[in-house]
Amino acid sequence: MVADEELASRRGMSAPTRSAGAPIGIFDSGFGGLSVYRDIRATLPNEDVIFFADNAYCPYGSRTPGEILQRCDRITRFLIEQGAKIVVVACNTASAVAIEYLRETFPAMTFVGLEPAVKPAAAMTKTGNVGVLATPRTVTSDRLQRLIEHWANGVTVHTVAGEGMVELVECGTVVGDEVDAVIGPLLDPMLEAGVDVVVLGCTHYPFLRRAIRAYVGEEVRVIDSGTAIARRTLSLLQSANRLREGEDAGTFQLFTNAGEKAIASVASQLLGRPIRVGRAEP
Repeated sequence: MVADEELASRRGMSAPTRSAGAPIGIFDSGFGGLSVYRDIRATLPNEDVIFFADNAYCPYGSRTPGEILQRCDRITRFLIEQGAKIVVVACNTASAVAIEYLRETFPAMTFVGLEPAVKPAAAMTKTGNVGVLATPRTVTSDRLQRLIEHWANGVTVHTVAGEGMVELVECGTVVGDEVDAVIGPLLDPMLEAGVDVVVLGCTHYPFLRRAIRAYVGEEVRVIDSGTAIARRTLSLLQSANRLREGEDAGTFQLFTNAGEKAIASVASQLLGRPIRVGRAEP
């Protein structure tokens, strides 16, 4: 692990200015960020994208802040080396722990971080109760607590650590009895509390949306941050005059530090099309 002294010594480093034709960089602890990639692709169809899945260190939710900082630092450097013009931290846990560090360490790079959709959930609820499913690290983070304090506006927010949910997605298991056995004990307390909006506070969880919706029923809305992140990415690129010109479909490169064949199989399943995977070791 990178020592605190070494991390501190790296601060103030910058990334070179990128052209409009450079790719968007995205990373996550594993496959979860692919749900954000889907929304970014829908919003920015002609942008090239480089995605790094840190599968060898997944899940981040059970790792220490020091470990998460180390991984985010190294992956960001990898994406900069690949020419990224903007970096989307497509992981709520990484955003909660490392986004401020990344912005300080790489001042010339623009970062888009994630946070659970507490604000829109508080605006939607009719019962005054909303639920947030997130990783253990996100649930206990100061960032989430500040978010709730700022935006809940009298709404009661029930936070639950989604134990086992990331692991399901990493295995490509997104529906069925095994999924219901994991999500049931997590959702039942929320339903008993009368929540009518469930926030998916981890980018892995949207891949379980079908099962979650079926479990909570039609009266409960299920939302995430993916679309908002895509809009934010578009806005930042527009402001910087860095949108890729032309109408050609953007390319997609997926890198991992785990077995490429297995990763390609699950990624292809989750995205619904064949995906090639390269190996990298940031």
